[in-house]
Amino acid sequence: CGKIDSNSICKKCEIKLNKEINVEIENNITSRYFKELITMFKYEGIIRKIILDYKFNEKSYTYLTFTKFILKNKNVFEKIKSYDTIIPVPISKKRYKERGYNQSYLIAKEIAKNTDLEILNNCLIKTKNIIEQSKLNKEERKINIQGVYEIKNSALIKNKKILLIDDIYTTGSTVNECSKILNKEKTNKIGVL
Repeated sequence: CGKIDSNSICKKCEIKLNKEINVEIENNITSRYFKELITMFKYEGIIRKIILDYKFNEKSYTYLTFTKFILKNKNVFEKIKSYDTIIPVPISKKRYKERGYNQSYLIAKEIAKNTDLEILNNCLIKTKNIIEQSKLNKEERKINIQGVYEIKNSALIKNKKILLIDDIYTTGSTVNECSKILNKEKTNKIGVL
């Protein structure tokens, strides 16, 4: 939203950008079901507050700011354009009813609109409402998230390069479980933003 100084801090809103925008996941790590991780911000300080407000305090309009940062970064923009399809991490019907929106979908929809990539919002669905991942430790998160996603209309993702979009990446349990389910349908590649 403003000019970025030499320390990767926006002079207008003081958000610190993650200098390591693109982190490649090594192919030999068998516990990961995705090939690439693209991160934009460190989940700390003001960005943590903004994300929490976005997610829990009815500030859905914030997705425009996040998307602007994402799309203005040439390296990230080019990475995004290398995919065929965007899939937002789904939330449960109960959580959607409480919140009124899926925060990952809003970001995914805006990225799709600005890149002409296909967005599949109802291909990957969350079938169970679970304890919020943020309330659990790393091991509990892995167990909590197992078996809560399924694919509808698998033909839409066969042989596709899929960019999975989530709002927060901490342990990676959520996107890893989503990627595991997507990979069962013989996708070409899965990346996470």
